Amino acid sequence: MTAGISALFMRWGWIERPDDLQYLEGILAALIATTALIIGWGLSRLIYLRLAAIWERRAGYESQLARRRIRDMVRRFTTAMLIGMALNLYDWSLIASVIFGLTLAISLALFVNDLVRGVRMPDWLGTFLGLATLISILASMFGGLDPITTAMDRVGFDLGEKRFSLLWVVTIAITILVLYTAARVVNRIAGHIIGSSDSLDPTQKLLGQKIAGVVVIVLAFFIGIDTLGIDLTALSFFSGAFGLAIGFGLQKTIGNLFAGIILLLDRSIKPGDVIAVGDSFGWVNKIGVRAVSVITRDGKEHLIPNEDLMTTPVENWSYSDRNVRMRIPLGVSYSSDMQLVQELLYRAVDEAPRVLKDPAPRIWMTDFGDNSVNWEIRAWISDPEGGMGNIRGDVLMRVWTLFKEHDIEIPFPQRDLYIKEMPGMGKAGPEDATPPHIPRSA
Repeated sequence: MTAGISALFMRWGWIERPDDLQYLEGILAALIATTALIIGWGLSRLIYLRLAAIWERRAGYESQLARRRIRDMVRRFTTAMLIGMALNLYDWSLIASVIFGLTLAISLALFVNDLVRGVRMPDWLGTFLGLATLISILASMFGGLDPITTAMDRVGFDLGEKRFSLLWVVTIAITILVLYTAARVVNRIAGHIIGSSDSLDPTQKLLGQKIAGVVVIVLAFFIGIDTLGIDLTALSFFSGAFGLAIGFGLQKTIGNLFAGIILLLDRSIKPGDVIAVGDSFGWVNKIGVRAVSVITRDGKEHLIPNEDLMTTPVENWSYSDRNVRMRIPLGVSYSSDMQLVQELLYRAVDEAPRVLKDPAPRIWMTDFGDNSVNWEIRAWISDPEGGMGNIRGDVLMRVWTLFKEHDIEIPFPQRDLYIKEMPGMGKAGPEDATPPHIPRSA
């Protein structure tokens, strides 16, 4: 076919010798590559916004940087596809093959680099995979990968029937990196799709995301095993010892994993719940594979193992209802107007912004104490994650202010010591019952 085209061009006077055809093909390849770049640029300007909107909706990640990466990826992928089609249409000469090969390799290498960085993988990983793509394409187009793989396979040693070489290490590393990147992309998209579903509650969404993550990891593992051609039956000799080691070493880890799944299934603890476990009190921030993250009012994050939440008593203040009742005890003097005290207490608790109107607060006289008439304020709040101490302090400060305005006395313990008789002295009269040199608290 090449000879026929060369003869036809010589007849038309376009070339003088058959060897000149490669230069003409080189010029044509350059024009085709330029056209592919222009088409890729134009197509990326037309559709990248739509693709960015789909990515933002599916992956939940929106930024100008992501949109620019999607635009560049569309341009480079389109260019690579057009160059690949042109390569398969004709048996090009060396010069044209070099032009096409460089354009194809650079476009796909940059595409892989942008894809890896676009899913928030490390920059070095994108650079590494991009260079690996560039080298692989160039080597496969100009002489094939056989010389490189043969040279890498020579660096190694044999162990039984297995060959451990540099090629084996590089193949494993590239396979792991590619599968890890793909798993990250799939897991992120699946997690956002599940998280944006309106038919699932937060607990079901979290459980679905965790199950999807486990499924993606398992699939990536078996795909990697199949790709690398690893025969798992060869490890049967070590399976007993390995299983025993896993049983003892990961006993707590596996227990916490299943405990976390059970917690999500029975929905006894959910993200956002306010719980108290031992000395830890706060709201659940995240239910992880190993532990539950509980953020306290001090801003500290307690990591409580999932297994502990299954075996120890847990107070869940928002399990079935987020309303929590608080109790504030206080006392007033016996000389106080009790009707006025009750009115002032209702006024103080009604003015507190976090106290609910429904259920309405209640004020009760509880008992007659030794030094005071004891009352108790019982009020409801719906945001226990906001803390209990601050709302108690707010109500008590309002009570203090109102009591001061209306001369309501809050009693406190007082003890007076009366000495009737001292050695060497007669009976003490009322006027010297409390000698000034004797402390009052003696």
